[in-house]
Amino acid sequence: MSRPVLSTHVLDTSTGRPAAALFVELYKKKENSWALWHSTTTTSDGRIQFPFTNDSMSGGTYKLMFKVGDYYKMLDKETIYPFVEITFTTKDGEHYHIPLLLSPYGYSTYRGS
Repeated sequence: MSRPVLSTHVLDTSTGRPAAALFVELYKKKENSWALWHSTTTTSDGRIQFPFTNDSMSGGTYKLMFKVGDYYKMLDKETIYPFVEITFTTKDGEHYHIPLLLSPYGYSTYRGS
């Protein structure tokens, strides 16, 4: 089996800890609409390794939707973000790690390794 094509890691900078049990949906762009492709929650370490390989995930435009409002509600905290969407384009044969640094009032992302 080849290396997973897509992974993410969410850190809650307001607590200095991984964002555990955060619900995430993966969508793939098809023509002018988005198709839900996979959904799961982050592990206790705030990570997700999506179950796709180079053979099953072709290049294209995808988005990760992080259900931030539900996560902070679970922690009894307010946030201005009901969700965070990160849209990105992939090429065949490459690995993509899309981290999210999160707080109730801000977030950032980058392409990790």
